[in-house]
Amino acid sequence: MNGESTASPSPFEAEAGVELPTPAAEQEVSSSEAAPLETTAAGSAADLEATLASLRQEHEGMRSQYMRIAADFDNFRKRQQREAEDLKVQLTCSTLSEILPVVDNFERARQQFNPESEEAQALHRSYQNLYKQFVEVLKQLGVSPMRVEGEAFDPSLHEALLREPSELFAEDLVIEELQRGYHLEGRVLRHARVKVSMGPGPAAAAAAEAN
Repeated sequence: MNGESTASPSPFEAEAGVELPTPAAEQEVSSSEAAPLETTAAGSAADLEATLASLRQEHEGMRSQYMRIAADFDNFRKRQQREAEDLKVQLTCSTLSEILPVVDNFERARQQFNPESEEAQALHRSYQNLYKQFVEVLKQLGVSPMRVEGEAFDPSLHEALLREPSELFAEDLVIEELQRGYHLEGRVLRHARVKVSMGPGPAAAAAAEAN
């Protein structure tokens, strides 16, 4: 006998044949029940992290796609705006090009008309007022005349109809404007038709060498 007493079962337990669990058995049961719970919690956290990572990746993909669409739309809007402006300028140029010959006729008539009588002078004043209104409308539309005489010949601005020797103008300078050219908001609406200097002629050059 080691002196330890063993608890005897109660009469009811003895009759029913029920064995009471020992403390060690109870601890084993608690551990076996807690283990699945810990595994389930760890699995749920891993699933949440994976879902979060997937959502973040999806968000970045949608954000990148949105940025590309926004950039493409902005480029499209700018391109449409440029094309609309270019079309407007082309239509304006086409219309004004048809009107410029009328302006040329006004200027020729003004140079040739020499009113002497009072009636002719009254008609001349009316004509001048009409011409000034015409020119003012062209200015409001952005049309401006070129000033070319004495300027260096520029094929992007001028159309050379004649070339001749000149003692007053150096070579490749515009001697005379034969038909006025016009700009439209910095663009060439019509090239100026001009006479261009070839420089001093052979006689002048020979005289210069003799001196």
